[in-house]
Amino acid sequence: MNAFGPSAPRPASPVGAVRRRAVVDALRRGAVPESGLDLLATGLGRFEKAVDEELDTVAAGGSAFKAVRGEYGSGKTFFTRWLGERAKRRTFAVAEVQVSETETPLHKLETVYRRLTERLATASFPPSALRPVADAWFYALEEDALADGAAESELPQAVDRLLTARLAEVSRQAPAFATALRGYKQSLDAGDEATAAAVMSWLGGQPHVAAAARRSAGVRGDLDHFGAFGFLQGLLTVLKDAGHAGLVLVLDEVETLQRVRSDARDKALNALRQLIDEVHSGRFPGLYLVITGTPAFYDGQQGVQRLAPLAQRLATDFTTDPRFDNPRAVQIRLPGFTEESLTSLGIRIRDLYADGVASPESADRIKRLADDAYLADLARAVGGALGGKVGVAPRLYLKKLVSDVLDRIDLHDDFDPRTHYKLTLGSSDLTATERNLAAPPPAASADDLDLDL
Repeated sequence: MNAFGPSAPRPASPVGAVRRRAVVDALRRGAVPESGLDLLATGLGRFEKAVDEELDTVAAGGSAFKAVRGEYGSGKTFFTRWLGERAKRRTFAVAEVQVSETETPLHKLETVYRRLTERLATASFPPSALRPVADAWFYALEEDALADGAAESELPQAVDRLLTARLAEVSRQAPAFATALRGYKQSLDAGDEATAAAVMSWLGGQPHVAAAARRSAGVRGDLDHFGAFGFLQGLLTVLKDAGHAGLVLVLDEVETLQRVRSDARDKALNALRQLIDEVHSGRFPGLYLVITGTPAFYDGQQGVQRLAPLAQRLATDFTTDPRFDNPRAVQIRLPGFTEESLTSLGIRIRDLYADGVASPESADRIKRLADDAYLADLARAVGGALGGKVGVAPRLYLKKLVSDVLDRIDLHDDFDPRTHYKLTLGSSDLTATERNLAAPPPAASADDLDLDL
């Protein structure tokens, strides 16, 4: 049992040194690993069946939407990256977009689309995978043209005809998408790499592309809010034809909308409502849209409840015991960590770390000095330092475990964490939320104040 409920045991398999190192290095920095999350996912079994069913629906040409709900530290980012890794193994492309007032305002969908293309990743290509995907698509078109009997001399014309046919539906909404792709291919065929790269940037929604490149491709201006929907349709079509099952798009930290000006907040909430409606209408076949937010965002008057139509679309009953939550519902909740589940996660990390050290003697020393009892003590200490809020402790707990305990045991033969280490939390260790939790409680009365006179 852990933060997310029971998970069926799985047969152990060897873990490569590169994957292990990537996970441990990320935890040492206090970050969620970009990959290798299956090594840490000890309690997501309750969501696996529903997620796989939804991915199957999207791969078959449907679309899906999921809202993830959880307090800070409950594992929202971990969950979405775990989902993304699972999707990549099914040939999906994945993009994780951080919503923010300044960098990625949700009410400007052209900016969201630009961030999407910047963060687009596949199992074979890291961000940005936009150009490799486009190149794979043109290769697929060439193969299809040759299979249809086109001669080598007729190949460019045959590819252009296929391009027009495949993007016919998209061209009704965003004709510039097909035009730009055609211009990109022509630039490549002419050996003009600079123009091809500039046109691809424009296709990715980047502003301020050189006017000469835009003229060469036959497009004008920059992508706007309304054109972003059409470009997303086009990208989904290209992904499908290039051999991908679809796209998982994560809009992370949507709760930041609560901190923007009321007019911008209303526009953003309406943009989210519009995007959800378009997903459910079938406009985006091959799209799995995921948003994450805190309970305050979903339930508070400065968030979803501010727009009644959006609140209706996300309404989910959470009055029952969390054990009986429906993972197929439009909104799912992550219950957060307990001392027990945090300790279990620590044990998994310790064993992963020990398996990668130089000698069996070092591995034995790590498991003996950082035994299960010590990991439980450390979990209680970190939770206590954060005002007893164990649910927000995982990031800090794992960072301290790896960098302050396991590394020192590995590097120093005479280091004993029970004797030589005392947990300390400096301001540089903590995020703003963690600093608020670590602060002493406010005085109940003037008599409680300790004044140095």
